[in-house]
Amino acid sequence: MDLPRRRSAHDSTAASASKQKKEKKQLPWYIDIPMVVITVLICALFIQTFIGRLYVIPSGSMEPTLHGCSGCEGDRIFVDKITYHLRDPKPGDVVVFKGPESWNGSFITNRSSNPVVRGLQNVGSYVGFVAPDENDLVKRIVATGGQTVQCLDGDKGVTVDGHVIDSSYTLTPHQNPIDPSTGSEACGGPYFGPITVPEGNVFVMGDNRTNSADSRYHLGDEYQGTVPEDLIIGKVDARVLPLSRIGGVKSYDIQN
Repeated sequence: MDLPRRRSAHDSTAASASKQKKEKKQLPWYIDIPMVVITVLICALFIQTFIGRLYVIPSGSMEPTLHGCSGCEGDRIFVDKITYHLRDPKPGDVVVFKGPESWNGSFITNRSSNPVVRGLQNVGSYVGFVAPDENDLVKRIVATGGQTVQCLDGDKGVTVDGHVIDSSYTLTPHQNPIDPSTGSEACGGPYFGPITVPEGNVFVMGDNRTNSADSRYHLGDEYQGTVPEDLIIGKVDARVLPLSRIGGVKSYDIQN
């Protein structure tokens, strides 16, 4: 019959040394917690810079696709920053872009003058709770470089290269009245064009045609209302909040 092995002094010493080693590796909470927070923030910054970012919809210019209004809970959207490294923007895509200089006249910062509050707002912007401190806009691409877009008296809708585009995703009936002397229901507002989009630019419109200050309202600037592709931040892939509106954001094949 084998007797139980008695622990030698060497075993006890080794176990004690191992325990002490583990205890030495444990950091105090006031160091451990900040390290975790900093690691999470670094990961979030990497994701938001190179992969995708959350944005808040502040207005109703993209109704019914994206919900937003002053003083209400706007949709939180995920903007993919990888897609346009793999392919060019195309008509029907919903995109977030930085407003060209001529679009920024009415932009007012939403940041507090209090440095602490401003810092919290900046952190909140990276997780979609606060809008970024820049004139970032969300619209749908209607035409790309080299294409001619218009909507004139007699047209049955917005046309690109002479063909009426699909507008089934737009808000109907129109939110605001249209002056029949300067526009039409088919155009979703004032007549415009023809505009030939410069290469490397896109012509954008809001899905809420009568409540969207889009390319149509900047035709007199250096880009004829179009947006350089370099200013596109990314493609809107999904609504992530509120829970009742979670879902993908469709890119319609509007020119076919």
